[in-house]
Amino acid sequence: MLKPILCGALAIVLAVSCGSKAQTGRARLLACLKASVDAGKIMYGHQDDLCYGHAWTVEDPGNDPLDRSDVKDVCGKYPSMLGLELGEIELGGDKSLDAVPFLLIRRAALRQVERGGVVTFSWHPRNPLMGGTAWDNTDGVVTSILEGGENHAKFMGWLQILGDFFDTLRDADGKRIPFIFRPWHEHTGNWFWWGQKHCTTEEYVALWKMTYDYLAGERGFDNIVWCYSPSMNVDAAGYVERYPGDEIIDILGLDGYTYKEEERGIEVACADFRDLLKATLDYMVPLAKQHGKLIALSETGLEGICAPTWWTEALYPAIKDYPVAYALTWRNACDKPEHFYGPWKGFEYEDDFKAFAEKDQIVLL
Repeated sequence: MLKPILCGALAIVLAVSCGSKAQTGRARLLACLKASVDAGKIMYGHQDDLCYGHAWTVEDPGNDPLDRSDVKDVCGKYPSMLGLELGEIELGGDKSLDAVPFLLIRRAALRQVERGGVVTFSWHPRNPLMGGTAWDNTDGVVTSILEGGENHAKFMGWLQILGDFFDTLRDADGKRIPFIFRPWHEHTGNWFWWGQKHCTTEEYVALWKMTYDYLAGERGFDNIVWCYSPSMNVDAAGYVERYPGDEIIDILGLDGYTYKEEERGIEVACADFRDLLKATLDYMVPLAKQHGKLIALSETGLEGICAPTWWTEALYPAIKDYPVAYALTWRNACDKPEHFYGPWKGFEYEDDFKAFAEKDQIVLL
C-alpha cells in the first residue's frame, strides 16, 4: 500500500513504497528524500516525538497506540521525521541514556514508518575505555577500540548488540524498514570521546569504516542511509577533513543550534545563528553536488525557545533557499521543564511554530 506524505497538492511517496521493489531499502529511501528535495520541500523532524513530550510520557511502552505528539497537539500533524536515540543499548539494558525503553523506541520507529514517515537514529555509546558516558571525553578511546586495541573485541560486541536491535526493525511483512543512521556526530567539537582533539583524522575515519563494514558488510544491512554530521563551527576545509568517504556516506548533515547570549540578547543570538547557518549551507551545497549527496540540518533548535519568532524569523529564513532534505529539532524532555526544542500545547509562542508548519515548503505527515 502506498504511504504518501501530502503537502498541498503534492504527494511525496516515501521509502516504504517508493521506487522499484528490486531496490534496497537504502536506495528507496534516498530516492524519496531526493524527490522531496527536487520538489523544493523540507521535511520537519522532532527528536523522541512519539515517546514523550513536555508534560507527558508513554506509560505502557508495549501497548500504547503512540498517538500522542507535542507537534501534533499544536498543529494537528505528526512530524515527517522522527529522531530516536540508542545510547546505552550497548550495555544490554532495557532503557536508553534518556530512560526511554528500547521496546518503546522500536515501536515508535515502526509506527512512524507505518504512518508514512522517516526515522533517523543517533547513538551516544558510553566510553569503552574509561566507563563514563559519551561525554567522558578522554584521549585514546578510539585507539583502544580499533583493530589491535585493548577494547576492540568489547566494542565489536557493542556493534553486535546494535545490529541485533536494527534487525528487529521489520514491518508487518517481515522486511527491514529503511532508516537514517547518524553515528559519531559533532566530531568537530571536543565534547564526545570521538571528538576532534581526542583522536587523529585517520583514527576517526577508521572508526566510521569499522562501523560501516560491520553493519553494512558483515550484517548485510542494505536498508541504512548513512549521515555524517559535523557541528556548525567549521569552514569548508574543516567540514570535510574527517569525511569517511563517498562509498559510506549518503547525507551531508549539520548540527547547528541557537545559543542564548545574555550579554547581547536573544535577537542577536538568532541573527548570528541565521547568518552562520546560511554561510555553512553556502559551502555545503557545492560540496553535496560535488560528492553526489543530499544535505540535512540533522540537529537544530533553541533550548526553551525563548525567542517569540525563532521558527519564522531565524530557522526558516536560514534554510528556505537551500536544498535541505530535513531539519530536526531536539527533544522535549518530560522531566526537565526548561529543556525543550519543539512546540507544545500551551507554550506561549506556539503560534509561531504553526506559521512555520503551515508554509507550503515545510512537510509534516
